[in-house]
Amino acid sequence: MDLRLSGSVAVVTGASKGIGLAVTRTLLQEGVRVVVASRRRTPELDALGGDLVHVAVDLMDPAAPAHVIARAVESFGGLDILVNNAGGPPPGTKLPQFGFLGLSDDDWRAMFEFNLFSAVRACRAALPLLGERGGGSIINITSGHARQPSAVNVHYGAAKAALTNLTKALSEEFGAQGVRVNSVCPGPVVTPWWTEDGGAADIIAAHTGADRATLMTTVAPQMMQLATGRLAEAQEIADAVVLLASPRSGSTTGSEVVVDSGFLKAS
Repeated sequence: MDLRLSGSVAVVTGASKGIGLAVTRTLLQEGVRVVVASRRRTPELDALGGDLVHVAVDLMDPAAPAHVIARAVESFGGLDILVNNAGGPPPGTKLPQFGFLGLSDDDWRAMFEFNLFSAVRACRAALPLLGERGGGSIINITSGHARQPSAVNVHYGAAKAALTNLTKALSEEFGAQGVRVNSVCPGPVVTPWWTEDGGAADIIAAHTGADRATLMTTVAPQMMQLATGRLAEAQEIADAVVLLASPRSGSTTGSEVVVDSGFLKAS
């Protein structure tokens, strides 16, 4: 199926690995010119080739999102697609974190800066440009924790719930300008957040007494009652994102596309 994306310009945040890397690769395969934002460039990004511009920024910096959007205009003349993918543990933080009382105000501020305010600022910079082009698409990456509250990563779930609300609000305000705003809601996904040394797999394994391999293949899917019996792959999230970016989804806005291995049990 031709997604009619060739020649479009996209910005993808948090693109150096995991879901963001998969989204970037898929957009490039569709002929999109892509500006990616991450703190550092990775060999995986270098291997993608294509019309790819990397902007080295820390999205905790309030000025960073607008700088990335400006680079899209500078490099490719405009903007058609924004994927707010950056999220998860703020720099220097490991997740999961257990319980509410152990979280300080600084923990909450950092989580909201990274998972909510970076997207707010990117949208603020992007929306006028999308309007100038006669419309476009914003896709925000949320989380199953936005809809399934938990004492694990409670501040992360709250930030993602706010991002879900923002998505629907922006879809209402800017729909008449041809701008579609949707979210993709992943469940647990096999990404470096889980698999890197000291990541979620190691942290949860330490709590359960399982080894890392068993944790990933058996314990974690059982703990989260995943209907598919496995964590999702990053490419499965990317496929949903790119379909929403496409004009083929021209009547889809304000929606939340869930790709969660059956984690959520109710709509």
